[in-house]
Amino acid sequence: MKTFLVTGAASGIGAQLAAALLQRGERVCAVDINPAPMEALKAAAATPEQLWIASLDVRDAAAWDALLDQLKQRWSQLDVLVNVAGVLKPGYCHESTAAEVDFHIDINTKGTIHGTRAAARLMKAQGHGHIVNIASLAGIAAIPGLSLYSASKFAVRGYTLAVAQELRDTGVKVTVVCPDAVQTPMLDLQVNYDQAALTFSGNRSLTTQEVVSAILDHALTKAPLEITLPASRGFVSKLASFFPGLSALVLEGLLKKGRQKQQQAKQP
Repeated sequence: MKTFLVTGAASGIGAQLAAALLQRGERVCAVDINPAPMEALKAAAATPEQLWIASLDVRDAAAWDALLDQLKQRWSQLDVLVNVAGVLKPGYCHESTAAEVDFHIDINTKGTIHGTRAAARLMKAQGHGHIVNIASLAGIAAIPGLSLYSASKFAVRGYTLAVAQELRDTGVKVTVVCPDAVQTPMLDLQVNYDQAALTFSGNRSLTTQEVVSAILDHALTKAPLEITLPASRGFVSKLASFFPGLSALVLEGLLKKGRQKQQQAKQP
């Protein structure tokens, strides 16, 4: 039995991952700023001791340290941290407020960094562990209309890849997972924003189960530096990153496709 810490466990990928881990018999510390929805996870736990639900504001570095101190006292060690917690609000740069800048950077970027720092200290001391950070394909190829989200996820990806090299001789593994659009509440809220049209330009949205499977069956078993989902869109995203001017040539076509799919999603 391994000990996992999963952030953003109140909904979406985090909730599905926490449930899957409990069903596999692992110990799970499920955290979110809103702990109430995580009570549903108790149904997946074989015993009460298998699940620990805790409130955590990922923006609070001191809260991270306190949580990991408590986790060590409770379960002696932390085997895997999965930083899932994230936010998104579509909008163009000239429309964004200072509060929206802080919203994205503080939660998506600083929240992941604070968690990684705290876990790395504990894992390095115990001589083993695995940190999995959820970025996005928007952290590989810049997405107009989601510029703040894209910037925050570029930072998550860059930080994670750098940390992986810093820790590679310590027994601590580090992986960044970059999915395309995933069918979660975060995707639902984008349907009504014209700025988010590119989000819908793929052939389909990923399911939360596909992302969870990638974490459980690929990230945790093979410990690659990076996983892109799906691999085909990941390849296209990297091409767009290598050749930014190329993106402009296909942008209008992708926007048209995305808007059409948005309209379809709005229909009852």
